[in-house]
Amino acid sequence: MVFLKLHLQPKILCKPTSPDHTIMFQWLQQLPKYWRNRNAITYLLWPFEMVYKITWHLRQWAASLGWVQQHRVNATVIVVGNVVAGGGGKTPLTMAIVQRLVMQGYQVGVVSRGYGRSLASVQTVNTQSLASEVGDEPLMVFQKCSVPVVVGAQRVEAARHLLNQFPSVKVLVCDDGLQHIALQRDIEICVMDATGIGNGHLLPAGPLREPWPRQVDLLLHTHQRTLSKGFESRREFATFALTSQGKQMLLSDLKLNAVEVVSGIAKPEAFLAMLKQGQFQIQCSTALPDHDNFASWQPLHPELPLLCTEKDAVKLWKRFPQALAVPLAFEPEEAFWKAFDQLFQSRHRYH
Repeated sequence: MVFLKLHLQPKILCKPTSPDHTIMFQWLQQLPKYWRNRNAITYLLWPFEMVYKITWHLRQWAASLGWVQQHRVNATVIVVGNVVAGGGGKTPLTMAIVQRLVMQGYQVGVVSRGYGRSLASVQTVNTQSLASEVGDEPLMVFQKCSVPVVVGAQRVEAARHLLNQFPSVKVLVCDDGLQHIALQRDIEICVMDATGIGNGHLLPAGPLREPWPRQVDLLLHTHQRTLSKGFESRREFATFALTSQGKQMLLSDLKLNAVEVVSGIAKPEAFLAMLKQGQFQIQCSTALPDHDNFASWQPLHPELPLLCTEKDAVKLWKRFPQALAVPLAFEPEEAFWKAFDQLFQSRHRYH
């Protein structure tokens, strides 16, 4: 199934963007803001939503009849995904789950599609990998979690590749892929950010990739709660920023002077809001499309400290080693971990 992905032009908050793109592109760029509630655009796009909905139901029907082949691999498969277009906090939760299971003594691997990468083939992430080859998020997971990570458009192929290379791995965590039904899974976890389900409509009239509510094993709100059900989590900056050499700089010191901010993430406004809430003196902020490679971007104030997310840093440090990555401390509530541990113990069959 093909999902809508919007590639946005840079948003530079200290000077206006160039108006040289088409009216249609400008409209697509603004489409997500119409997903917050029902409006004229919702009903204008209703026929396209119906086509999407029919296609989705036909695919589910085909799967139920066995016409869409589903594959089981020799590992417990945990899928961390969402039901809305755009980022929702999947990767932070993926890393938190991996780190928890590793601390409990399990051999864990991670499978991801690797959005934004240039290579189409299945790739094993290693110390020499570039974000352009394997994707920024898989590279960040590999660097922070130190577990096997394999990327591939077809998750079944990627999962088999990982298990062939690392036969000791008995648990696979899939970063995204809730709608990728070809890979059978043992546990499904849905993340929900502050957007929630928006206006409740399917793409392109709304943000939903599939009808909601749908059955999942666990639902975690990665920002403020938008639904009555599900668990909560805490998100806040660490007390330091990381340099390209791995050294730490206290955030309290960086707040004393003006800074420049750049991001290439799904929800740049959330990162910027946290910086503002932390009382950083933001001289300029640029929001690039999610998974942007920063190839044509230049700092507007090179004399200022340059702040970015850890996801952006794996690409930015190649060109701008002076950039400072601000780590995000992400922690689901204890009730979530208790429910997760019980669920995992009941469904983990590989030892």
